[in-house]
Amino acid sequence: MNTYVAEVLNDVRKRYPWEKEFIQAVTEVFESIEPLVDRDPRYQKEKILERIVEPERTIFFKVPWKDDRGDYHVNRGYRVEFNSALGPYKGGLRFHSTVTLSALKFLGFEQMFKNSLTGLPMGAGKGGSDFDLKGKTPGEVMTFCQSFMTELSRHIGADTDVPAGDIGVGGREIGYLFGQFKRIRNSFEGVLTGKGLKWGGSLVRPEATGFGCVYFAQEMLRTRGASVEGKTCAVSGFGNVAWGVAKKLEELGGKVVTISGPDGMVHDPSGIRGDKIEFMLEMRASGHDRVKDFADEFGVSFHAGKRPWQIPCQVAFPCAIQNEMDAEDVKRLVSNGCTCIAEGANMPLTLEAVEAARTAGILYSPGKASNAGGVACSGLEMSQNSMRLRWTREEVDQRLHQIMVDIHQNCRAASEEFGRPDDYVLGANISGFRNVAEAMIEQGLV
Repeated sequence: MNTYVAEVLNDVRKRYPWEKEFIQAVTEVFESIEPLVDRDPRYQKEKILERIVEPERTIFFKVPWKDDRGDYHVNRGYRVEFNSALGPYKGGLRFHSTVTLSALKFLGFEQMFKNSLTGLPMGAGKGGSDFDLKGKTPGEVMTFCQSFMTELSRHIGADTDVPAGDIGVGGREIGYLFGQFKRIRNSFEGVLTGKGLKWGGSLVRPEATGFGCVYFAQEMLRTRGASVEGKTCAVSGFGNVAWGVAKKLEELGGKVVTISGPDGMVHDPSGIRGDKIEFMLEMRASGHDRVKDFADEFGVSFHAGKRPWQIPCQVAFPCAIQNEMDAEDVKRLVSNGCTCIAEGANMPLTLEAVEAARTAGILYSPGKASNAGGVACSGLEMSQNSMRLRWTREEVDQRLHQIMVDIHQNCRAASEEFGRPDDYVLGANISGFRNVAEAMIEQGLV
């Protein structure tokens, strides 16, 4: 490894040894951009690597709230404003018991390059709380969101930091957060994305991450003379991303045969389509966070505690959570005929799983490229808010599709530039990093 790259990576490991997810994300990027750093001495001279691994601002605050019984609770709230070289900080809010500073730093770091790849003027941020929605009433969720936004509102704005939803933060939560922001700041502005259609939201935004992931997979398959049409596809998760993937695959002629949740996975050999896809929305709205309900509703097999990667498929879409697929899962997929893995979640493959996919020679895309459709559509929502108009569903989908095609082309061009045309990890990381690094150099001490 390049001495400069190795030194900075080792420094990150020593400085933050407890931040495992963040170290994993930095390692994956740094190992990929080494050829670019070797070629351009400016990055070392300007100390770009040292600067790019540190958030510009990390905000940590308490979130006190009262439940329906009148009892007080206190959660921890975060906003990691990672990098603003390309535009206002942009990235989701996650409400989940697993939220830690390490997780949010990894997500913000990934978001930096993902947003860069879209070509839209967006910096990178990530935030959230260890608040768990399970078992909470709508009134309690609203009270928590209002308390969370009371503090967060000091730090965000349409031209400063524009959060969106993520795990645990859907349309309902965005509504409560936006309402509280408007009350405090007396300003109706595009400060959040994922808003309701009646008050500034964009068509296609709920489906966008899944749609974009399928569009990217389609472009990868085309490099080998194939397409998603007629392909059997394994999908994990059952939230917005998995739902969007299933909808777009049905439209393009693919067949989804699995979804999953914390309780296990469902296998439906006949294909998850039509009413079955719409039932995924009911499952998510129920708050039960389980997929056994799907098996019970449609009489298909449920496998408790299992992940979908044991099911034979040709294309796999991991759309649940980080590190959900390990090296053995990849080897099993490949032995069962899988030729393409497109990440719908953020960093769903372990480092060992990524290496296994690259060694096997299958098509594999990192999430910063293939799941960029969500933040791309958020960027389109920001544009619509700024212009005080709303595009049609067809217009938004067309723009989203073109952005994903462009991301694929840019990743491919960067990988070819460095002699590894099928290496989307290298291509995505180099293309995303170069945009941010050049902006940092041009803007001076940012």
